[in-house]
Amino acid sequence: MYLKGKNALVTGSSRGLGKQYAFDLAKAGANVIVHDITEDAASEFNEAASGHEVAKEIRSLGVTSEFFAGDLSDPLQAANVVEKAIERLGTIDILVNNAGGDIGFSTPRPNPNDALDISVEDIRSVVDRNLLTTMYMCKYVGLHMKERKSGKIINVGSIAGHIPVKEGIIYATAKAGISYYTRSLAEQLRPYNVNVNAISPAPTYTGRFLATRTVQKEEGKPRLQKIAHPEDMSGIVMFLCGPSADILTGETIVCWV
Repeated sequence: MYLKGKNALVTGSSRGLGKQYAFDLAKAGANVIVHDITEDAASEFNEAASGHEVAKEIRSLGVTSEFFAGDLSDPLQAANVVEKAIERLGTIDILVNNAGGDIGFSTPRPNPNDALDISVEDIRSVVDRNLLTTMYMCKYVGLHMKERKSGKIINVGSIAGHIPVKEGIIYATAKAGISYYTRSLAEQLRPYNVNVNAISPAPTYTGRFLATRTVQKEEGKPRLQKIAHPEDMSGIVMFLCGPSADILTGETIVCWV
């Protein structure tokens, strides 16, 4: 219960990795605001009935939890989610910027998904959902933390942002931008005791991952060459949220496979 009494906002947390982060924060004692783009987004890949149901499950752990929906690529909706979270909990001590994904404008993934043949609409969709949502949330929560002179921000990038790729180039570029933004924002917020770090997860089993990719058999592979599970990535996020990372800022933890 080392986060008892802390208040956390986890974006994109009614499903996938975000849901794991939200539950682990609650198990550590934090109150958690669950967020997703819509209430029923959690059911897209059968990961939960709804965002409200996820918040209800978290409340059963003995902490406060609410679900708020909003399209964070719209700065007005992003600001509204932050305002409602502060109104409900009083403060935001921890922000986990998890919302994102290699998601097309009208398809689960851009197709084509390279640098040249990808549609302009898909370029905007991917950049908006990953880089701009992170910037908007950091702006609004960062102002709140700066005023309080306390807080921890954890941005979620991707291993794709640290290696050359032939597919998902726009997504990888947006995630690479998150690492640079994290380092720079950390310097701006350093005088206010606000830690800003990032994690770049390895490929991880989630509902979306399984629905949009062909997974090869992994029997006999070493542990560090296997696709990760949500709890593997969550352990790193929990470290960044906790007191063991109080002196760490501006860093990106890259999870290689």
